[in-house]
Amino acid sequence: MRRSKRYPILIGIMLLITVLLAACGQNNAATGESGGTEGGEKKVTIRYLSFEVEIAEQLSRMFKEYEALNPGVTIMFETIGSGADSASALRAKFNSGNEPDIFQNGGYSELDLWIDHLEDLSDEPWAKNVVEMAREPITRDGKLYGQPLKVEGYGFIYNKDLFKKAGITKVPETLAELEEVANQLQNAGITPFLNPYGEWWIIGNHLANIPFAYQEDPNSFIKGLNEGTKSFASNEVFNQWLDLVDLTLKYGNKNPLQVDYNTQLTEFATGKAAMTQQGNWASIPLLKANPDLNIGFLPMPINNDAASMNKLPIGVPNYWVLNKKSDPEVKKAAKALLNWMVSNEEGQHYLMSEFKQIPAIETVRGDKEVLGQLAGDVMRYMDEGKTISWNWFKFPAAEATSHYFADALQAYSAGKMTREELLAAFQNAWKNLNNS
Repeated sequence: MRRSKRYPILIGIMLLITVLLAACGQNNAATGESGGTEGGEKKVTIRYLSFEVEIAEQLSRMFKEYEALNPGVTIMFETIGSGADSASALRAKFNSGNEPDIFQNGGYSELDLWIDHLEDLSDEPWAKNVVEMAREPITRDGKLYGQPLKVEGYGFIYNKDLFKKAGITKVPETLAELEEVANQLQNAGITPFLNPYGEWWIIGNHLANIPFAYQEDPNSFIKGLNEGTKSFASNEVFNQWLDLVDLTLKYGNKNPLQVDYNTQLTEFATGKAAMTQQGNWASIPLLKANPDLNIGFLPMPINNDAASMNKLPIGVPNYWVLNKKSDPEVKKAAKALLNWMVSNEEGQHYLMSEFKQIPAIETVRGDKEVLGQLAGDVMRYMDEGKTISWNWFKFPAAEATSHYFADALQAYSAGKMTREELLAAFQNAWKNLNNS
């Protein structure tokens, strides 16, 4: 058979292509193209989901700085908050396959709900330095599943200048003293309370937490609710708490259901009222709106026992958790990022000076004076042992119970529910969600 003259040409072309492909592959391995970086490490993208709307701008700046220090790492940062249903948003991310690598978890029942998706972080360098109060909510079977963001407290923020204008010289510590102060403010032409009761989490989590926190044993009371041996209606602490709610409505702004978080901060910062229920996380936006605002914390008393009422609810709001199903290289990079945030001097600078967060890691160092008036009050209450607990993460079905509580409190605020009907609504919500 006679051989075609084209065969040698074809063979030559094929050899040339093979040599070029080999050279290209060596070049990629050396320069980091096609997923590589210098030194052979892969380029990674960390999908980072935050609910911390107050510090979204600061987080974004921190991540840009981290990317500059780590050229192989890209952080896709997204913030969900300011009234958005974060739990539903997170579920939607997972259901759509667009799962974040780092996200937030509140611990307790929320940890139980998501534990199958969470990486064990017990062996991370910072884990042994987590403050004691931050361990229990995010620990299961001896394993630590999250890095605490911070320690926070809440109560009634009060405008010291408006108090002074009304001639108030003593901070109220009991329910009777709080009503006396409200009267004095009102007589001076100042609205005593700005009630943001249009915001579900402010009333469904924080306001509803107060009667749980003032139980003799909050965990025992919650256990009794779960077992059906305790009830809201027969509990004296819940009835006392409604006296406080009634006081805020009596001396509060008109149309409290029309006030959301953003409206609350804007109006309070501009002196529309002397007191409002909020936490030290609001310090940054409040002072951004009014740098001269002179503020502090008051407790939220439900009776007249000064010794037991002069306390702030203090706890850990959330934890950074890691998706254990993320790519191994991404998990490695995400763990390095979390460690940098609490171990590196620049990371600690952001936590203290930029975020103005009270650290929940013992080794985080910084000038606590930069944290501001509200954080300073929280730390003072902590140092004096005047604290009560956060309990909404122990509610059944995580946020669902808080939403039902908020709905009932909004109906009560609008005069559409009696006290008895509100407590019955609480009982039904707890029972139904506990059995779901």
